[in-house]
This record gives sequence, structure tokens and C-alpha cells, in this order.
Amino acid sequence: MTIVPVILAGGFGTRLWPISRQQNPKQFASLVGEQTLFQQTLNRVRDLQECANPVVVCNNSHHDLVVEQLQSIGIDKAQVILEPIGKNTAPAVAIAAFKLLAQGSDPLLLVLPADHVIANIPRFHEAVAIAKKYAEQNFLVCFGVVPQNPETGYGYIEFGEQLDDGDAYKISRFVEKPNIELAKQYVASGKYYWNSGMFMFRASSYLQELKQNALDIYQVCNDIVYDRAGLEELFEIDSEKFNTCRSDSIDYAIMEKTQAAVAVPLDIGWSDLGSWQALWEFGEKDSAGNVIIGDVDTKNISNSYIHATKRKVVALGISNCVIVETPDAVLVVSKDHCQDIKSIFKIGNFKWFV
Repeated sequence: MTIVPVILAGGFGTRLWPISRQQNPKQFASLVGEQTLFQQTLNRVRDLQECANPVVVCNNSHHDLVVEQLQSIGIDKAQVILEPIGKNTAPAVAIAAFKLLAQGSDPLLLVLPADHVIANIPRFHEAVAIAKKYAEQNFLVCFGVVPQNPETGYGYIEFGEQLDDGDAYKISRFVEKPNIELAKQYVASGKYYWNSGMFMFRASSYLQELKQNALDIYQVCNDIVYDRAGLEELFEIDSEKFNTCRSDSIDYAIMEKTQAAVAVPLDIGWSDLGSWQALWEFGEKDSAGNVIIGDVDTKNISNSYIHATKRKVVALGISNCVIVETPDAVLVVSKDHCQDIKSIFKIGNFKWFV
């Protein structure tokens, strides 16, 4: 059965300011390697068997950026869905599913956020092949990442009973981002996995579960697509109708309620790069535990992330810090407070993020 990658590229990545900006958010930036995170996401599914052209869901202000980055890696047949405003993952995937059904197909959807990194791509492909087997049987599959440490920035999935063939597990429950003590307990138990936000399911199976568990979202998205027939490659969502849609995630709207969910474990060197702390953890470190990018001089620095884009950065006698330089802004923050960066955009000076 055909797999259609659905690439969710609508976020703004506020916790990676000042490199991630409203007009050029983190998925379209080259944070790890020469290609952007969006391009890396597309490239890692190109060699999957039975993989069709992707569907990209993004904010309408990023259309030109998406087209440019698609073309630069030789993809010219992607379907692009433009959101006037973000409504989280459940409506975004519903629009994609309805659109494909309107075109006469009912493929398996491989739902992938555009801003993740995966180190072991062959092992990722193996996990997708396992998920495909269950998705073809109308299960809704989520991917749980084997935790490397007690992380408080991720949600968790508690794995339940192993299925008969041993490749996947029933899901006991989804858990919100825990405090550090709970996170330590989860990792020590061996039963909890990070919730990756990646899914696989048949388009019609997803919509059937959405209709049963979130009828209001189902109806709005159905109306949006079938009012326009949904046949064109570029599909701009009607803003007036979409504004009436409730914002919700796939996890809340469906996965926590359905009886058809299973989980496949991933041990693939994964990160959602949700903060500068995560980039430090993922990056290649020197003997003092520092990740250094750009024109940087250091002395007596340890366990820090320093990223210079245009100017020289000099750092002396500090540890456990993040320093990020861009042409118009400089960020200095303790690694322990990286999750708090988005809070600066709540104090009224939103021009910082443009």
C-alpha cells in the first residue's frame, strides 16, 4: 500500500530564537548540517518502499520558502496545504487526509514534524516498515522514542502489553510533560517512551476515528476540502471556515481515546530540537563538553553551546550556558532556562521574533 509522507511544517520554534524567527522558523533553518531540518525530513523518506510524493502543511506566509526548499533538493511534485493560522496537528492532518480521499486515493499517511532530527535513518526505515504492517490493518500507530535521559520537555507514552508478533505494543496511557522526579521514575521503569509526535495510519482510518472522537473538527475540515474539491496541488485553506475549527493535537483528539492505537519503539538517535539545550545535547562536543559553531574563541568554558553567525564571539570563564549571535540580536541564557525563552514573547515586544 502506498505511503504518503505528511510533513507538518507550520510551527514557529520560539524557543530557538534568535535564529528561529517568524519569517524563517527553525524547520527552515540549517541548525544541524548543511540542509535545513525540513529538507532533511523530506530526504529521509525518499528511499522508503512504496513512498509517494509528500504533502506539506505549512503557514501561508511560508509558501515561497517551502517551494524554494523543495526545489533545491529536487522535489517538484509535492502537494502543499497552506494554513491561515495554526490549529495544531489534528486539523492539519485531517485536511491532508480529506484532500487525498477527494483525489480518489486512501493511502497510508506517515505524519512527520518537519523540525526533528534522526541519526540512524536505516533503523527509522525499519520502524516505518513495522508500523506499515499495523496501519494496513487499520491500526493507528504512534512512535515512542527510547529515552536516553529523564527529559522534562517531552510527553511520554506508557507501553503496555506486547503484541503477539513482538513488533509493537498496546498503549497503557499518554503522560504529559513530567517534573524531573517523575521523569526519572519513568526512565528507570523501562515502560515509558518519549512521545515523538510521529504517526502512521490509513487516511480513512484516521478520519473515522476523528469523526467518532472529535466530530466538530471532522465536520469543519470536511467542509473546507469538499467545498473546493481538493484536487489542486496547492490548497489554500479558507480562513473564515478554519477560524471556526477547534485547535487540538492528534494525541488529545484521537490517540488518548481510541481503542485502535498501537506503539512502535524507536531507538534511532532522535531529537525534536525543541530548545538550545536539545541542540547542545545533539551536537558534537569538544573535550570540555562545548558545542561551538562559527567564529568563536573560548577560555575556561565548559558544557556550553555557542553559535556565532556573523560576528566573532569571545567567551571566558562560564559554564552551562547558551550564547547565540545573529546580526540583530544576541541571546545569553543558562541551559537550565532554555525552555523559558518563549516567555519573552509574552511581554509585548513581538517585533523581536520577526
